[in-house]
Amino acid sequence: MDKKPLLKIEKVITKIIPAFIIAVSICFIFSQRANAQEIKTHVAKSGDGIYSILREYNIPPLYIEEFKRINEDVLKGDTELHIGQTYKLPLLDKREISAETTEKPAADIATKRFPIFGVENQDIIIVSNELSNAVYYLVSGHGGPDPGAVGKYNGKELCEDEYAYDITLRLARELLSMGATVYMITRDNSDGIRDGWYLPADKDEVCYPNLHIPLNQNARLRQRKDAVNKLYRKYKGRYQRAIIIHVDSRSTREKIDVFFYHDQRSKAGKETALTLRDTFDKKYNEHQPGRGYHGSVSSRNLYMLKNTIPVATYIELGNINHQRDLKRFIIEDNRQAVANWLAEGLKKDYESNR
Repeated sequence: MDKKPLLKIEKVITKIIPAFIIAVSICFIFSQRANAQEIKTHVAKSGDGIYSILREYNIPPLYIEEFKRINEDVLKGDTELHIGQTYKLPLLDKREISAETTEKPAADIATKRFPIFGVENQDIIIVSNELSNAVYYLVSGHGGPDPGAVGKYNGKELCEDEYAYDITLRLARELLSMGATVYMITRDNSDGIRDGWYLPADKDEVCYPNLHIPLNQNARLRQRKDAVNKLYRKYKGRYQRAIIIHVDSRSTREKIDVFFYHDQRSKAGKETALTLRDTFDKKYNEHQPGRGYHGSVSSRNLYMLKNTIPVATYIELGNINHQRDLKRFIIEDNRQAVANWLAEGLKKDYESNR
């Protein structure tokens, strides 16, 4: 028998087998890593909300909708968690900071620090430059000596200015993450974004840049209007919007949806309001099909709408005296969802006007 062919075959086999083993090993390693990502989970404990879970794993708030999507079969309603239930965590876009680490993000991700959001939320990952030419003036209602409307829940007084401010802060954070220039006109340098259903009231809010807020309503509105208009001149020629956020007060029996006002002379103001309303309509149909959304858009003769130079939209978030409407404010994940939806609507408005 000729042994040379056999020797050749043996040599080929000795080369193929190690290569095959290496290839299988590599596939196994990557498979294990992929599975490790896919099965990353969190067991809900008392006090947890979707937003607080995402923050714990350093996942940006814009992933709240993805969290709901991948956990819809184990969520209570649209946002509530079951204590002891295991929830999956969203996988992040390659541009985002990894859920595996709290170290600095990748080199191509910028972060900026804004202490007004509080220690736990002050570092913002700038995920895009989609809104780099947009300027927003965010005005949450009342503040300082005026708490606005006051509702009651579980024996606690709920003040309009605190809940409107928290949602406005969350909106500011979302807009900043898309590269926008954002000014908080009503400001509280000690609150930051807060978790939990009860937001204790205080009177230390100021008007940008750091002005004492007067008790007189007319003086207060003039102060805010002046702050916005002065900044507007600085950015003349850019896309600018003033967003005024309030909570309504009505009969305890009157349930309302988020609705929007614009100045009757402003075609652009009406378009912005309609875009925001349509965004909410779409979101409610996605997350609560069959519920129906009845938010409205109308003109109203309000001081801030009439007298601010940039296009302005006035938003009422719901009735602070209605027990079901209250869930839109007191559940922190709902506050974040409202902020996310407003940010999405404003992004659409910018894209149609740039």
